[in-house]
Amino acid sequence: MKERNHELVEKISYNLSHDKIVEIPLSKLRRNPYQPRDYFDEAALKDLTQSISQHGVLQPIVVRETIKGYDIVVGERRYRASQLAGKDTVLAIVKSLTDEEMLELAIIENLQRENLKPLEEAKSYATMMKELNLKQQDVADRLGKSRSYIANVLRLLNLPPSVKSLINEEKLSSAHGRTLLGLEKKHQLNQVAQKIVKEGMSVRALEEYIKFLNANDHGKTRKARKSKPNFLVKHEYQLKEKYGTNIDISKTKKAGKISIEFNSEDEYKRIMELLLEE
Repeated sequence: MKERNHELVEKISYNLSHDKIVEIPLSKLRRNPYQPRDYFDEAALKDLTQSISQHGVLQPIVVRETIKGYDIVVGERRYRASQLAGKDTVLAIVKSLTDEEMLELAIIENLQRENLKPLEEAKSYATMMKELNLKQQDVADRLGKSRSYIANVLRLLNLPPSVKSLINEEKLSSAHGRTLLGLEKKHQLNQVAQKIVKEGMSVRALEEYIKFLNANDHGKTRKARKSKPNFLVKHEYQLKEKYGTNIDISKTKKAGKISIEFNSEDEYKRIMELLLEE
C-alpha cells in the first residue's frame, strides 16, 4: 500500500542531527543484491562523475552493514560515479534493514525515477513477486497501481532478447512490445520488430499489420475477412486490460468464442489464478 511505501522511505530518510555519516572505502561496498536496475545512462553518469570530482558526494549514500562489508541500499549511481572519479571512499549512512526492506527500497527508488526504462520496471515487479512471494494484486496494492497495469508491464518480459534490446534502446516503445505479443507465429517477432524500426510504424499501424498476419495464418485473405463489430473490439480491449494478455472474441449467429493467450507456464498460472478468483 502507499502507506507502506511512505514508512519504508521514512525509515531510510536521514537527519544530520540523528544519523551518523561515515566515510566508507569503496572496496568495502557492493551493489544491492536486490537491485533490479541494469542500465545506467552514460551521459548522466559522466556528468555526476565530473560533479563528484569537483565537489565530492553532496548527498551520502545509504548502506546496510554485512559480514563481508556493506550493501548499497540507495545511491548506486553515486557509488559508480565515485569509482569513475578515482575516489577511494564515499560518505554513507549505515541503516539496519531486513532483506525485504532492502528489496522494496531498491524498487521504490527506481520506480520514482523519471527515466526508468519499461523493462527495468517490469523486472522490478517480477523481482518483488518472486522474492517476497507476492501476487500481482499484492504488488499493485503496495505500489498504488492497478493490477491490470502491473500485468501489462510484466508481459514485456515474454519478449525475446533482441526485441527487449530495441525497447531498451528506445527504438521501440513498450506499447509496441505489448502489441507484438499478439503475433501468433512467435518466430516472426524479430522480423516484425525490425520492420517497425525501419518504417517508423505506429502502434495502431502495428495492430492492423498483426491482425493481417494472423488472419493469413488462419488461411484467410484480407479481402475475405469481415470487420469485427465495435462492441466486440471494445470488450476485447477491456479484457486485455483486465488480464494483461491478448484476447480474441469471435461470434457467429449461433455461437461465439473467447480465446485467452498465454506464452509461458507462469503466465498460464497467473491467468488461471485471476479467473478462479472471480
